[in-house]
Amino acid sequence: MPRHISRIITAGGAAAALAVALGAAPSFATTATTWSVKPGGAVAASGHAQVKDSKTGTVAKCKSLKLKATLKKGSGLAGAKIGTIKSGSFTGCTIGTIAVKVAVHGLPWHLNATSYKSGVTTGTITGIDLKATATGCSATLDGTGAGKNNGKVKVKYSNGTGKLTLLGSGGNLHDWAVSGCLGLINNGDPEHASGVTTITPKQTIKGS
Repeated sequence: MPRHISRIITAGGAAAALAVALGAAPSFATTATTWSVKPGGAVAASGHAQVKDSKTGTVAKCKSLKLKATLKKGSGLAGAKIGTIKSGSFTGCTIGTIAVKVAVHGLPWHLNATSYKSGVTTGTITGIDLKATATGCSATLDGTGAGKNNGKVKVKYSNGTGKLTLLGSGGNLHDWAVSGCLGLINNGDPEHASGVTTITPKQTIKGS
């Protein structure tokens, strides 16, 4: 049956993978100009994620998303590149019953804080580039083109729960360099990444 792959997540990618900090700002959040992070330093993110092709409806799921990152520490920090994702892995990935392998490219990815409200930081993970392969199918998940390393997802981090959540919409992920895949995904299709990861050690991130 269809061998193909749908793009697959990312990062970040619960991208996310991705690690630590920050995502799509709710309308009630206020834009912050400086940030504090405690304790900062090396962190790990562990959880699950998926991506959905908004044109075809194809969903690729990964049972395990693991990221390793470094957060800046202290106060008076800029929100841009407040964290750096140095490594990531996506395993147990499938489209329906079809196994999908996902390779992580474009590292390091970056965590960017933009807004803060009541213990929740919102922002983005940027630099995402993923290559997904399945029997008879391959594709790249990126921003404006294959190998551009500019894929972006919106995320939020909660001080109370220590959870980093990929918010599903608001990013720029698309399918590129699609080969095979029987129409399950197509070049230029928008992809929405969602998922949840737990950050260890738990962080306290605040904006002002």
